[in-house]
Formats: sequence, C-alpha cells, structure tokens
Amino acid sequence: MPIEIDPTMHPDCAPLAWMLGSWAGAGVVGYPSMESRNFGQEIDVTHDGRPFFMWTSRTWLLDADGNKEKVAALETGFWRPLPDDEVELLLAHPTGIVELYYGRTSPAKVEVQTDGVIRSPRAKEYTAAHRLYGYVNGNMMWVMDMAATGHELQSHVSAELRRV
Repeated sequence: MPIEIDPTMHPDCAPLAWMLGSWAGAGVVGYPSMESRNFGQEIDVTHDGRPFFMWTSRTWLLDADGNKEKVAALETGFWRPLPDDEVELLLAHPTGIVELYYGRTSPAKVEVQTDGVIRSPRAKEYTAAHRLYGYVNGNMMWVMDMAATGHELQSHVSAELRRV
C-alpha cells in the first residue's frame, strides 16, 4: 500500500510519514512480574507542520471474549526526526515515568532504545527499553523489550494495528 505524503507535513518528517494517522488493534503484554494478557490499543499520530509528530497511545486489557476489561496504559509524546536517518522519541506516562529514546529510521521501519529514563520517587523501578515499529502490509507492527522491577531487558509487549 503506497504511503501518501501530506503536503502540509514538514519535509524532515518524511521517513516517519507512514506513521501518520489513527491506528487500532490488539496485542499481547507479559513480563516476569505479570501474567501474559491480550490488550487493545489505539494510537494517534498527528502533526502541525513543524518538524515533529505528536504521539498518543491508549491501551486496555481485554477479557477472554476480547472486550475491554480495564485501562492499562497511556503515553503521549513526540517523534523528532534528525539528520542522517536518526530519530528521537520523547514519551511521558501518567505513572511518573518520562523516557527519551534514540535510534534510526529506514524505509517503513523505526528502531529506538532508551537514552534516558526519569522516574518520580513513587514510580515503579524501570531502567531501559527497546522499541521496533514497522509498516508491514499496510499495518503498524511493533514490539517492545523492557528492563524493570529488577529484571534484565526482555520481551514485554507486541501488537499489530490497522489504520482506522
């Protein structure tokens, strides 16, 4: 599926153009400190013509029938494309965690890892993450590895989202 470039988008954002829009789907979340569960997710990626994208992700746990059970996570932030196919992702979470990711873009793919994590005094122990996003057959596929609560970096979440 070809990617249409929004003429009002800043040209520096072209490597991330495939992300623009609203996405929805489901995935699996798990970690040694929690039971694996299915979750639903909605992501909105927007721009205002400046050289960054605004990002909002909402997730909720699903029951055995695929119905929304309870809110799971919320994150909001910015994708900042840089020269030479580099990119930054800045994310804030209402749980008291702020992350700065750094990485690279390539056609229909973005890979980032934390360059910094700041936690409020009462936030859970969380030290690092790695995220990979791809545009595959018109869908957004993504995975995240996480190091938290005394565990080494390991698989935490994956999802497949459709453009809505």
